[in-house]
Amino acid sequence: MTSREGTPWTAERLAEDLLDAEATRTARTSVQADWPELDLDTAYEVQDLALQRRLARGERLVGVKLGVTSRAKQQQVGVDSPNVAWLTSTMRLPAGEPMVVAEQIHPRAEPEIAFVLGRRLEGPGVGPEEALAAVDSVLGAVELIDSRLAGYSFTAVDATADNASSGRFVLGSVPVPPGSLDLMLEAVVLERDGEVVDTATGAAVYGHPAEALAFAANQLAERGLALEAGWVVLTGGMTDALPLAPGTSVSAQFTHLGVVTVRAV
Repeated sequence: MTSREGTPWTAERLAEDLLDAEATRTARTSVQADWPELDLDTAYEVQDLALQRRLARGERLVGVKLGVTSRAKQQQVGVDSPNVAWLTSTMRLPAGEPMVVAEQIHPRAEPEIAFVLGRRLEGPGVGPEEALAAVDSVLGAVELIDSRLAGYSFTAVDATADNASSGRFVLGSVPVPPGSLDLMLEAVVLERDGEVVDTATGAAVYGHPAEALAFAANQLAERGLALEAGWVVLTGGMTDALPLAPGTSVSAQFTHLGVVTVRAV
């Protein structure tokens, strides 16, 4: 199968195509529709090649994110397992700094529970207790996802190749030791312009955020990789993602992890 330019599809070509779509803020159609042979292993190869290009232009690797950890979201998009993607330094939006909608394609906001690792976590065979023991602190977060695929219409393989719809993320300012929280019951209230639009608990994240963390470690191990000390791990959206428009303010109020607010301009 050939690309729109008439050249054969390869992982390298697709990595460049998706990075170009991000740079030009141009949504494209389903990747798998153009390249039916694209499989999950190749999609992760696309991610890794795109990461190499990001690092070559000066970005730093700061962690990973999980996508589609919510059971409800898995059913919504027709997948049965999360995916893992890369976070780089340019994806982090400092708290209080507005998110410029024009710099994205069609951004959406979702509240998340984030981990900061205190030590290396390497699979395979990692369970939730071992995963949580590697965590230095827990933070509230808001992820600002932005798919390169039109209408957020994609297959699981599409989403993986597209770095799990990575965009920006904002971390809260209330770090809490993991042992002091019941993360399954940690609640969030999501507000848009002061009105409550959704609520959830940590149980929405793969049953428990530590299960999502263990999944990330084990998935990376299949690729000969590990989660490194100091990395941020975004464990996945707790609620449905809210579309962002200029002038919109989104606030995630956690039970113990403080409030994380993002203003779109």
